[in-house]
Amino acid sequence: MELKTLTYLVVGASFALYFGIALYTTARSTGDFYVAGKGVHPVVNGMATAADWMSAASFISMAGLIAFLGYGGSVYLMGWTGGYVLLAMLLAPYLRKYGKFTVPEFIGDRYYSKAARLVAVVCLIFISFTYVAGQMRGVGIVFSRFMEVSVETGLIVGMGIVFVYAVLGGMKGITYTQVAQYVVLISAYTVPAVFIAFNLTGNPVPQVAMGSELTTGGYMLDRLNTLVTDLGFAAYTDGNKTTIDIFCITLVLMAGTAGLPHVIVRFFTVPKVRDARSSTGWALVFIALLYTVAPAVGAMARFNLTTTIQNGDVGVATANLEYEQRPEWFKRWEKTGLLAFQDKNGDGRIQYYNDKNPQFAEKASAWGWKGNELTVNNDIMVLANPEIANLPNWVIALVAAGGIAAALSTAAGLLLVISSSISHDLMKGALTPNITEKQELTAGRLAAAVAILIAGYLGWNPPAFVAQVVAFAFGLAAASLFPAILMGIFSRTITREGAIAGMLTGLIFTMGYILYFKGIFITPFAADVPANWMFGISPEGIGSVGMLLNFLVAFAVSKVTAAPPRDVQELIETIRLPAGAGSAHSH
Repeated sequence: MELKTLTYLVVGASFALYFGIALYTTARSTGDFYVAGKGVHPVVNGMATAADWMSAASFISMAGLIAFLGYGGSVYLMGWTGGYVLLAMLLAPYLRKYGKFTVPEFIGDRYYSKAARLVAVVCLIFISFTYVAGQMRGVGIVFSRFMEVSVETGLIVGMGIVFVYAVLGGMKGITYTQVAQYVVLISAYTVPAVFIAFNLTGNPVPQVAMGSELTTGGYMLDRLNTLVTDLGFAAYTDGNKTTIDIFCITLVLMAGTAGLPHVIVRFFTVPKVRDARSSTGWALVFIALLYTVAPAVGAMARFNLTTTIQNGDVGVATANLEYEQRPEWFKRWEKTGLLAFQDKNGDGRIQYYNDKNPQFAEKASAWGWKGNELTVNNDIMVLANPEIANLPNWVIALVAAGGIAAALSTAAGLLLVISSSISHDLMKGALTPNITEKQELTAGRLAAAVAILIAGYLGWNPPAFVAQVVAFAFGLAAASLFPAILMGIFSRTITREGAIAGMLTGLIFTMGYILYFKGIFITPFAADVPANWMFGISPEGIGSVGMLLNFLVAFAVSKVTAAPPRDVQELIETIRLPAGAGSAHSH
């Protein structure tokens, strides 16, 4: 069966499964819509959390980053995994014991202020829409390639699917849909990796194969290092970031993970406080199945791509792939615009090398090369890898279904968080406190529908590639919500004025820095190069400074404002006490 037909069948079957689950688990109350009735088993919640977490950034873009950054890409693995440890230890059980629906609701009650709740809503919306832009972009990329439709058409289809199970089922529908999506995406990620690892090394375990000997001779990482350095790139196993930037990016990803509202809300869905911590452990197990494979996928993708283009010794003219002899996968990805060739020296062959390396320029010039001729988008590496490796069509179709599942699962979680913030925190909590539960449920569904439309636009016109957009969301979460939640749980002295000032300071500083260098829908004010960065910290890592400012401003303002009321201080003590932790308490 041809690839296109097979892909439609596999992806169509997965969509039918998602629709069926959404219809079966339709939300009947606000409790169902916001927190799945607080009745989700910790193992099920762990799997749903893993699917919610392993977004298009994890599935599509992370291995692409590792493929091109090499060792430097390990910051994403360390930060995103370490964030779950922070979440399990510092936030999840306490927030579950608090027993409410949303993060802004906790902040509003803890800081005894509707203003604090509204500021938290603003922070949450900024974070969630930044994050969801990456997910919808991932949906467009997968559809444009495997369904052979435009990115716009792919986005419309993806929006329609999310609309059905997010708006209809709410958190209850999303939870059980995400369990199915986890099974799809983990299969789609690991099966091709096993095939490719076996083809390259004879070892079917990707994690081991990455350090194994190739069937053609030599160890994979040694061969890859030689290959990329011969083409002027940095060695694959060398770091390409400064120590301070690695530290800051890792810290941002850890704190950002613990502060992401769509991840935190998953721990409101379990029956008991201890289940929140248990869910985090299960989520780490399920996440590890993908995250331990990702470095191998990145290395194998870079090796396969480079050896396809440079099939022989560097500098030998006939070793470069003739454009007219390019394989079918190359032609298919060219149609998406995410892979492009420009024949700069007119020889009809593809020169793929680092033309930004001045030390390599003299060699390249002697060979008649006049600049790098191949542009490869980071986000295609995982999706294209099975095609480059000539795997069976059913494996390629499975990857398409997995990429879509990864993007849709996280998009749905984010859109529900946006919806609940508007209907529960903004309307019920501030603007129209007397609305009925039915009216609130309707408002939540309408808010989700509007959010989906905005998310679709962001996917059509994204500010950067998928993982980079997501990294910005983590920076905003680390700089705004994480400190407020952490201080709210462990400090009795932080006042509402301090919390509000801290959140706004962290959000404005971090967003301003990102806008300054990245633009995001506007023209950047300065070149995004290390020489221009403050303290050598990139926009991806600046959230660490924003987080520090948040803490400092919150403590400073709290010192000169009235202490929190006694009942609030007692609430903080109650949240932290283990006694009675078997069931949630409502305040």
